[in-house]
Amino acid sequence: MTFVVGILITPVVTHYLYKYKAWKKRPGKVALDGTTAEVFNNLHKEQEVRAPRMGGIVIWGSVLITTFVLVLLATIFPTTETDTLSFLSRSQTWIPLATLIAGAIAGLFDDILTIRPGGSGLSLRSRLAIVLGLSFIIGSWFWSKLGVTAINIPFVAPLEIGWLIIPFFMLVSLALFASGVIDGIDGLSGGVFASIFASYTIIAYIEGQNDLAAFCATIVGGILAFLWFNIPPARFYMTDTGTMALTLALGVVALMTDTLGGGYGIAVLPVIGGLLVITVLSNIVQVFSKRFWHKKVFLVAPLHHHFEAIGWPGYKVVMRYWILSVIFAFAGVILALAALG
Repeated sequence: MTFVVGILITPVVTHYLYKYKAWKKRPGKVALDGTTAEVFNNLHKEQEVRAPRMGGIVIWGSVLITTFVLVLLATIFPTTETDTLSFLSRSQTWIPLATLIAGAIAGLFDDILTIRPGGSGLSLRSRLAIVLGLSFIIGSWFWSKLGVTAINIPFVAPLEIGWLIIPFFMLVSLALFASGVIDGIDGLSGGVFASIFASYTIIAYIEGQNDLAAFCATIVGGILAFLWFNIPPARFYMTDTGTMALTLALGVVALMTDTLGGGYGIAVLPVIGGLLVITVLSNIVQVFSKRFWHKKVFLVAPLHHHFEAIGWPGYKVVMRYWILSVIFAFAGVILALAALG
């Protein structure tokens, strides 16, 4: 249903994105160390101003519409079937849905600032502050209201950390936010995030968190609708309104499928999101190598752009990342099932 909704709203979204020229007015990026990203700019200088940003609206917009329609149906036609379809519940989906919306709004604001003439968007410090602020509030809610004080570790006893669940969740959110840089080639991030949320759909369902599983499934549907129009040549790019929404919501879903669901959502996150981990690590390695050894490990970071720089066509990078994302996803689900016994 969410896929169909996403397909239907895309022409409207596209119309306004092109009408208001919602793309960067000045191409080029700056590396994490503050220097000009010359290799990246040579690879993507023209593409940055070819298509509009904010394509992530299709993802969270279709999720919100689907959620609202199902709640409306359950309210107007209260039957067992409509009540079952409506997955908005205080115990399972209020927090992840609110997080998705909060991340979407923050990212949308950043995108709007970026598309202004001469605009550069929110500073990295501001975006980090937003992520830390949101994750602190969410982590505090998990600790104080839901009583989450431990992390399940496969095949051993749970790790009891008490109130430290708050800074732990903040670190997880920061790491996931950093992985948003995987949105760099047409179709890449959509395929990877679809595999990740599909995995958590299965995990939540197995744990009996049916509403949370349905929520994850709606995100998959929204991503697939976005991906339909994002394959090369992309009609639009996901950018921050999509990546901030997805990465922040993913952290919440992972935590909810942990001790709350009697599962191992946090422990399997590095496996299911293996490509996100690799993407972040490649950036860290590059920055440290340039700072302390004054040389680069990769031609350009993150890693998927390095493959482009050595001559791989963008579509080849994307397809191979899709394959790997499915493998990581299956591995994570298998690990979660094995740990459950």
